[in-house]
Amino acid sequence: MNATCYTILGVMSGTSLDGVDLAYIKFTKKESWEYELLDCKTIAYEDNWVIRLREAVNTSNEELAQLDEDYTYYLSTLINTFIAQYPLKNLDAIASHGHTILHQPNQGFTLQIGNLPKIAKLCNQLVICDFRVEDVALGGQGAPLVPIGDELLFNNYGACLNIGGFANISFNQNGKRIAYDICATNCVLNSLTTQLGYAYDKDGKFAESGVVHLNVLNHLNNLPFYKQSYPKSLGLEWVQQNIFPILKEANLSIIDCIATYTEHMAQQLALVLKACKSITESNEILVTGGGAYNLYFMRRLEELSGLKITKAPVKIIEFKEALIFGFMGVLRLRNTINVLHSVTGASKDHCAGKVYSP
Repeated sequence: MNATCYTILGVMSGTSLDGVDLAYIKFTKKESWEYELLDCKTIAYEDNWVIRLREAVNTSNEELAQLDEDYTYYLSTLINTFIAQYPLKNLDAIASHGHTILHQPNQGFTLQIGNLPKIAKLCNQLVICDFRVEDVALGGQGAPLVPIGDELLFNNYGACLNIGGFANISFNQNGKRIAYDICATNCVLNSLTTQLGYAYDKDGKFAESGVVHLNVLNHLNNLPFYKQSYPKSLGLEWVQQNIFPILKEANLSIIDCIATYTEHMAQQLALVLKACKSITESNEILVTGGGAYNLYFMRRLEELSGLKITKAPVKIIEFKEALIFGFMGVLRLRNTINVLHSVTGASKDHCAGKVYSP
């Protein structure tokens, strides 16, 4: 399929568990790719789904299989509700990331639920999904995948920094796209604020009011992951095995945990930003993801990095990942490369995504 114009519904669920992002997008191929974000919406997860998804990493294979069935049906209802609400007509495809439950690329395994073939019939649409498994099979990290969009849609920036459940960066170095996960971000903070009865740390007020404990901060900063060279990626299993035990053993108040971990995030991101030549040359950083709204964190990141960091427009902050997974779906329809081995460490560039017909 090599048309010059595509209408796609991009669907993304991130590890921060704030909900499912749905973006109706028009892509046009001219001399370069252009996009128009049309109708967009985040549908918040019901409380029971937040609990099920957060605890899924510790469930049995049989329970995971049932969760995959249930989530595929649940996701299809959200998609159908969105399509009916606006309404969308003449969709070329739905491009859906699903929701990551397990990510163990070094063991050759990654699992995104909600990608069962029946989702195409439930939505009565062509569906492109399950973008990560092929890369892992080719020896890659299966992440991050968004840099193909950074390269073709946002290449006027020195770097693209996304702060969602995890923070990752993407930049062009000597004509090659480089990207990797930096550290866990909102998946940790949101877990802490939930214990206070809040979904997230609005404007970073909790972090700003707490005390940073230097011994705990040093323990976090000395985790071996930060010394690894890229390509590298993170999953919730790593957070549960490395981050939460440090915070629990420190026996701090929740507020001080939030303050200390926010400082840890800012320090790790600042180290990366200061070392990135493409940023220091252009001083243009596209910042997206929910972390961009954390005013205290963003201020600390500017102070520590010495860079002026500008947030992207609201629609891009909130829907960039849905946008780019939609774009990956377009590239899959055209059977062209949508995953870069320079980013993931796979044996070759490739065209990923399973295609299911209704």
